[in-house]
This record gives sequence, C-alpha cells and structure tokens, in this order.
Amino acid sequence: MSPSPPLWLRAALHAGLGGAWHGGHPGDPRVGLAVPVPSVPALRAARQTLAAAGGRATLLVPPALARQAPEEVRAAQTEGHEVGGLGDPAGVSALEVAAAHPVTTWATPATLGALQQLGARHLRALPPGPAQPAPGALLSVAPEQLAATLAMLKASGYQPVPVGAVPELRPGQSSDLWPRVYARLVEDRFARQHRVIDLTTRADGVMRVAPLDHAPAPLPLPRHTPTAELHVHSPRLVGLTSRSALVAYRAYRRSLKDVAQALQERPELQAAQAVFAVTLFHAPLAQAGFELLDLPPARARWYGLGFRLLRRAYGTHRAPSEGVPKMAWLSREAFLRLNG
Repeated sequence: MSPSPPLWLRAALHAGLGGAWHGGHPGDPRVGLAVPVPSVPALRAARQTLAAAGGRATLLVPPALARQAPEEVRAAQTEGHEVGGLGDPAGVSALEVAAAHPVTTWATPATLGALQQLGARHLRALPPGPAQPAPGALLSVAPEQLAATLAMLKASGYQPVPVGAVPELRPGQSSDLWPRVYARLVEDRFARQHRVIDLTTRADGVMRVAPLDHAPAPLPLPRHTPTAELHVHSPRLVGLTSRSALVAYRAYRRSLKDVAQALQERPELQAAQAVFAVTLFHAPLAQAGFELLDLPPARARWYGLGFRLLRRAYGTHRAPSEGVPKMAWLSREAFLRLNG
C-alpha cells in the first residue's frame, strides 16, 4: 500500500488537483468503500469478506495483478464490485481489459508526480478519507480491516457502495478545500476548547453537546447553574433536509435521544441542570417540547452573522426558514422525560 501523502498533498487532493474525486451527498447514508488488494490472496479475501457481508466496493488492483490473474479480476467485476487501480497507472489498459469496464478511480497517490500521471490519463485519485465515516464520504480500507469496518458501518446506519455509486460524486474544485480548512481551524479548535462531545457517529446523527459550568442569559436559572449546550451538525442536517423534511425531522428527534443517553452516561454531563441551544433551527426543538426565548437584539444579530458565515463556509446557499436565532431550552428533568 502507498504511504500516507504529506499534508500539502492531502490538501491538494481535497481541492481536486489533478481531477481527484470529491465526496458525495452530505445527507445520504451511502459511502464509497475502496479496498487496496495488492495480491491475489488479498483480492480473494476481500471478495469473500464482502460476499459474507452482502456488500459491494471498489477493489483497487495493480495492473500487474490483472495481467497475472485476469480471471480473478473479472470475477470481482461479475460479483458487482467496481475495479479501480493501484500503483503505476501505465498499465491501466491491461486492468480495463481484465475488468471489462473503463477504470476511473485510482488509489491515493503519495507524490505530486504520481498525481499528475493520473490526471494525464483522466483517472480520478481518491483523497484521504475522513477520521470517521460521514454521509457521502470516500473511505479506503485495508483488507485486514475490512470485516470490522463493514460491521461498524452497518451498525452506524451507513451503506457501503463502490466509489462510482456514491450519489453526487464529482471531481473536486479548489473551493472544496475551504470547508475543510474552516472545520480544522475553527470548529475543531472550538470543540477542543469547549469539550464538545460528538454524537454524530451514526449516519443520521446531527447533535453535539458541550458541558458548561454556568447558565448563560437569557436562561431563567442562577448564573452558576451547570448546563449542557446543544450544537447542531449543520451541513449534515441541511443534507438530510434536502432529501426530505421528514427524514431530517426524524434524525433530529433521534439525535435528541442520543443527547439524553449522554446526559445519563457521560460523567461531564451529570451536573447539567438544563439543556439549551442557540440556533436558527429552533422550530423542530419547539415541536420537541423546548421553550423558546428571545435573545437580546444585539446578541441575536451577532449570532445571525455567525450562522451566515457558517453557511458560506460550507457552501450552503439555501437560508433556513427561520431568519432570527433564538434560545431553546428545557430543564434536565423535562428533557429526560421527553427523550430518555
């Protein structure tokens, strides 16, 4: 397998340099699964594991293996897998003959020269995958990790498919790099500083929660009261909403149950006496029993500006139906009664 590319090349891949792939729909549970298979035993083992799980994937095959065992590559294609490339792309024609279909996807390159070779042959490189699965993501999984990954994806509500079957998959653009930079420099830093607990491991999970040692205004509680602040995973919620308002609403309600479970199980949330969120998506919270509080005008404008910048960072041009942010809150007891 190729070594992990350096940081600057990872950024170039995510920006679509050389025509690298960019992941698909942010609200669809299908994820592109690519498996490097550098040898015949690895290819056979991957096919057996995928067959046992009822899954399909893109198998990244070296052209030399296609010349050595074309029947093995053809069998993989017959079983519904996509055949992609691994290693030197000079032999792509032999791989296409063995696979009996055009090869488009190639394994993540480790150097700029290798990326340029792929682009010259109109092959799409795979960017490095995310730390954890996300809707529409592209994942490269070593054969020895395949069984565990398939089980984890199923448990989390994801549907592994060949890379080419990911909805809205497209070549990357330079503008695709900005959301990643924003997430690393702003959101990840905020999460570390405020000890934000990520509850989005499930495909339709849209909530994060942060423990606070105080009750910010306008909560009708003493200032020193510990609370829990909800943070919505905005890009995922927008993606789910674009599929169906009902799908998004169900994901929202299910994610509130995740928060209830965290309130009862996470030590850092044991003291929280209220759950609140400052959000533009306050209508679903009101439907879920939350009480809505108006923010002071200056603070509402400040939060509104922040939410507009957030939409711009993630390329979300559709404004939410609510134009003014509000605070939604419930006491701990009421929240657990409704969602526990």
